[in-house]
Amino acid sequence: MKKAVRMFITGNLQSMFTKLFFKEQADKNNVRGFYRKLDLGRIELFLEGHSEEVDKMVEICRKGPNYAQIRNVELKDERLQDFKEFKIINF
Repeated sequence: MKKAVRMFITGNLQSMFTKLFFKEQADKNNVRGFYRKLDLGRIELFLEGHSEEVDKMVEICRKGPNYAQIRNVELKDERLQDFKEFKIINF
């Protein structure tokens, strides 16, 4: 069964390596969606795919890369959007 979730992560996550970490993990775990940097040390992740793969990716995101300092994680279920890949969105 497929599922989708949206995550908001707050912490020290502003480096280029953080973006690449999430992209690499999503690709490795066959999860689609996007990464978007927000303001004040927040990022948004939209993750969709098979339930087991999304759940694994959520756990990876909760820990973050070794050098990240995650202070808060908000998670909510979403409707599937049928993404074809995982993208880094820059504004």
